[in-house]
Amino acid sequence: MTYATKSPWVIHYDGSSCNGCDIEVLAALCPGYDVERFGIINTGNPKHADIFLVTGSVNEQNIKVVQEIYNQMVEPKVVVACGICACSGGIFHDCYNVIGGVDQAIPVDVYAPGCAVRPEAIIDAVVQALGILEEKSKALQAQRKGA
Repeated sequence: MTYATKSPWVIHYDGSSCNGCDIEVLAALCPGYDVERFGIINTGNPKHADIFLVTGSVNEQNIKVVQEIYNQMVEPKVVVACGICACSGGIFHDCYNVIGGVDQAIPVDVYAPGCAVRPEAIIDAVVQALGILEEKSKALQAQRKGA
């Protein structure tokens, strides 16, 4: 395991959801499900975050915010789309202001569908993200050694 996967920091952003997925993300962070057992810590600073958890769909109002948070994160970074709205726009897909899922704004590495997504699915997605983060970290180290 690399340093990034031993204690990853997560930043959470609610795009434009009904808050159902946000409650489930908070449940995953609380002692009942306790993602801290994997060393995961929630942060509010994108420059400290390794994993970007996004709930809700992307619209004209928040697309720049999502991109700005993503761009402020340091490499390696992983994006997790939590909930069906973040994956594809969900039930709001045909609304006039909804562009679609998070992948319309930034590259997504892991999808955790559900309405609302269960804490178990969020934990599974974060564990998958840890594997991707480790791969990206090793690739970045190899690239730095070769440069």
